[in-house]
Amino acid sequence: MHYRGAVAAALLVLCGANSASAATVRISEDRGGQIGQYLQAFAALRSSGERVVIDGSCLSACTMVLGLIPHDRICATSRARLGFHAAWMPDENGRPVTSPMGTQALWSVYPAKVRHWINRHGGLSRTMIFMQGSDLHGIVASCDSTRTASVQSHRYSHHRTASHHPARYYTASAASPGR
Repeated sequence: MHYRGAVAAALLVLCGANSASAATVRISEDRGGQIGQYLQAFAALRSSGERVVIDGSCLSACTMVLGLIPHDRICATSRARLGFHAAWMPDENGRPVTSPMGTQALWSVYPAKVRHWINRHGGLSRTMIFMQGSDLHGIVASCDSTRTASVQSHRYSHHRTASHHPARYYTASAASPGR
Protein backbone atom coordinates (compact mmCIF):
# COMPACT_ATOMS: atom_id res chain seq x y z
CA MET A 1 0.00 0.00 0.00
CA HIS A 2 1.09 3.55 -0.62
CA TYR A 3 0.49 5.19 2.75
CA ARG A 4 2.32 8.43 1.97
CA GLY A 5 0.19 8.96 -1.11
CA ALA A 6 -2.98 8.15 0.84
CA VAL A 7 -2.00 10.55 3.61
CA ALA A 8 -1.19 13.31 1.13
CA ALA A 9 -4.47 12.79 -0.75
CA ALA A 10 -6.47 12.78 2.46
CA LEU A 11 -4.79 15.95 3.68
CA LEU A 12 -5.68 17.68 0.41
CA VAL A 13 -9.31 16.65 0.85
CA LEU A 14 -9.23 17.85 4.45
CA CYS A 15 -8.27 21.33 3.29
CA GLY A 16 -11.46 21.49 1.21
CA ALA A 17 -14.70 23.24 2.04
CA ASN A 18 -16.16 22.70 5.47
CA SER A 19 -19.94 23.00 5.51
CA ALA A 20 -21.74 23.67 8.77
CA SER A 21 -24.04 20.97 10.04
CA ALA A 22 -25.86 20.21 13.26
CA ALA A 23 -25.47 16.42 12.96
CA THR A 24 -23.45 14.37 15.39
CA VAL A 25 -21.62 11.12 14.73
CA ARG A 26 -20.93 8.74 17.62
CA ILE A 27 -17.97 6.39 17.43
CA SER A 28 -18.42 3.36 19.61
CA GLU A 29 -16.78 -0.08 19.67
CA ASP A 30 -14.73 0.54 16.53
CA ARG A 31 -11.84 -1.93 16.27
CA GLY A 32 -10.08 -0.16 13.42
CA GLY A 33 -9.02 -1.43 10.04
CA GLN A 34 -7.19 -0.30 6.95
CA ILE A 35 -5.62 3.14 7.25
CA GLY A 36 -6.63 4.30 3.77
CA GLN A 37 -10.29 3.55 4.35
CA TYR A 38 -10.27 5.51 7.61
CA LEU A 39 -8.51 8.44 5.94
CA GLN A 40 -11.29 8.56 3.36
CA ALA A 41 -14.11 8.16 5.86
CA PHE A 42 -12.78 10.80 8.25
CA ALA A 43 -12.00 13.20 5.39
CA ALA A 44 -15.64 12.99 4.31
CA LEU A 45 -16.76 13.42 7.91
CA ARG A 46 -14.51 16.45 8.32
CA SER A 47 -15.93 18.02 5.15
CA SER A 48 -19.49 17.39 6.37
CA GLY A 49 -19.05 19.75 9.32
CA GLU A 50 -20.53 17.17 11.68
CA ARG A 51 -19.51 16.87 15.32
CA VAL A 52 -17.96 13.62 16.58
CA VAL A 53 -18.57 11.96 19.93
CA ILE A 54 -16.24 9.15 21.00
CA ASP A 55 -18.46 6.97 23.19
CA GLY A 56 -16.68 3.67 23.71
CA SER A 57 -13.68 1.98 22.10
CA CYS A 58 -11.95 3.64 19.16
CA LEU A 59 -8.97 1.44 18.35
CA SER A 60 -6.17 1.29 15.82
CA ALA A 61 -6.89 3.31 12.64
CA CYS A 62 -10.02 4.74 14.28
CA THR A 63 -7.73 6.86 16.49
CA MET A 64 -6.83 8.97 13.45
CA VAL A 65 -10.08 10.79 14.20
CA LEU A 66 -8.03 12.82 16.71
CA GLY A 67 -5.98 14.38 13.92
CA LEU A 68 -8.47 14.40 11.07
CA ILE A 69 -11.47 16.03 12.75
CA PRO A 70 -11.06 19.61 14.03
CA HIS A 71 -10.44 19.73 17.79
CA ASP A 72 -13.51 21.93 18.36
CA ARG A 73 -15.82 19.36 16.73
CA ILE A 74 -14.81 16.29 18.71
CA CYS A 75 -15.45 15.22 22.28
CA ALA A 76 -15.25 12.07 24.37
CA THR A 77 -17.67 10.64 26.91
CA SER A 78 -16.55 9.00 30.14
CA ARG A 79 -16.82 5.65 28.28
CA ALA A 80 -14.26 6.67 25.61
CA ARG A 81 -11.24 4.40 25.22
CA LEU A 82 -8.66 4.95 22.48
CA GLY A 83 -6.20 2.19 21.56
CA PHE A 84 -2.93 2.85 19.72
CA HIS A 85 -0.45 0.42 18.17
CA ALA A 86 1.95 0.21 15.25
CA ALA A 87 0.41 -0.43 11.85
CA TRP A 88 0.74 -3.89 10.41
CA MET A 89 0.02 -5.83 7.24
CA PRO A 90 -0.23 -9.56 6.60
CA ASP A 91 2.84 -11.17 5.05
CA GLU A 92 2.67 -13.74 2.24
CA ASN A 93 1.58 -16.37 4.80
CA GLY A 94 -1.07 -14.14 6.36
CA ARG A 95 0.95 -13.44 9.51
CA PRO A 96 1.01 -9.84 10.75
CA VAL A 97 4.23 -7.88 10.21
CA THR A 98 4.81 -4.30 11.36
CA SER A 99 4.53 -1.74 8.58
CA PRO A 100 6.97 1.16 9.10
CA MET A 101 5.24 3.20 6.37
CA GLY A 102 1.81 2.59 7.84
CA THR A 103 3.05 3.43 11.33
CA GLN A 104 4.56 6.66 9.99
CA ALA A 105 1.23 7.48 8.32
CA LEU A 106 -0.57 7.07 11.65
CA TRP A 107 2.09 9.09 13.46
CA SER A 108 1.90 11.97 10.98
CA VAL A 109 -1.87 12.30 11.48
CA TYR A 110 -1.81 12.44 15.28
CA PRO A 111 -1.72 15.88 16.96
CA ALA A 112 1.44 16.73 18.95
CA LYS A 113 -0.28 16.13 22.32
CA VAL A 114 -1.27 12.63 21.22
CA ARG A 115 2.25 11.85 19.94
CA HIS A 116 3.67 13.08 23.26
CA TRP A 117 1.26 10.83 25.22
CA ILE A 118 2.13 7.84 23.01
CA ASN A 119 5.87 8.43 23.54
CA ARG A 120 5.38 8.66 27.31
CA HIS A 121 3.60 5.28 27.19
CA GLY A 122 6.19 3.34 25.20
CA GLY A 123 5.55 4.46 21.61
CA LEU A 124 3.75 2.68 18.81
CA SER A 125 4.55 -1.02 18.93
CA ARG A 126 2.78 -4.36 18.44
CA THR A 127 1.28 -3.90 21.91
CA MET A 128 -1.89 -1.81 22.13
CA ILE A 129 -1.74 1.07 24.60
CA PHE A 130 -4.96 2.67 25.83
CA MET A 131 -5.84 6.29 26.47
CA GLN A 132 -8.93 6.80 28.61
CA GLY A 133 -10.22 8.66 31.62
CA SER A 134 -7.95 11.43 32.88
CA ASP A 135 -5.43 10.74 30.08
CA LEU A 136 -7.96 12.29 27.67
CA HIS A 137 -7.98 15.62 29.55
CA GLY A 138 -6.30 18.29 27.45
CA ILE A 139 -6.41 16.10 24.35
CA VAL A 140 -10.14 15.71 23.73
CA ALA A 141 -12.94 17.83 25.20
CA SER A 142 -15.39 16.11 27.51
CA CYS A 143 -18.85 15.54 26.02
CA ASP A 144 -20.27 15.17 29.49
CA SER A 145 -20.29 18.95 29.84
CA THR A 146 -21.72 19.64 26.38
CA ARG A 147 -25.15 19.41 24.82
CA THR A 148 -23.84 16.83 22.32
CA ALA A 149 -23.93 14.05 24.90
CA SER A 150 -27.71 14.24 25.22
CA VAL A 151 -28.54 13.93 21.51
CA GLN A 152 -30.55 10.82 20.59
CA SER A 153 -28.42 8.23 18.76
CA HIS A 154 -29.10 6.22 15.61
CA ARG A 155 -26.97 3.71 13.72
CA TYR A 156 -24.62 5.17 11.11
CA SER A 157 -26.06 5.33 7.62
CA HIS A 158 -24.59 6.72 4.44
CA HIS A 159 -28.02 8.06 3.50
CA ARG A 160 -29.83 10.80 5.39
CA THR A 161 -33.52 10.02 5.64
CA ALA A 162 -34.69 12.63 8.10
CA SER A 163 -34.74 16.40 7.90
CA HIS A 164 -33.43 16.70 11.46
CA HIS A 165 -29.83 15.95 12.36
CA PRO A 166 -29.72 13.16 14.96
CA ALA A 167 -26.55 11.61 16.26
CA ARG A 168 -25.54 8.46 14.46
CA TYR A 169 -23.10 5.71 15.22
CA TYR A 170 -20.06 5.47 13.02
CA THR A 171 -18.87 1.95 12.51
CA ALA A 172 -16.32 1.93 9.76
CA SER A 173 -16.54 -0.67 7.07
CA ALA A 174 -12.77 -0.78 7.38
CA ALA A 175 -12.71 -3.42 10.11
CA SER A 176 -10.61 -5.79 8.03
CA PRO A 177 -7.35 -7.47 9.05
CA GLY A 178 -4.84 -5.15 7.30
CA ARG A 179 -3.97 -2.27 9.63
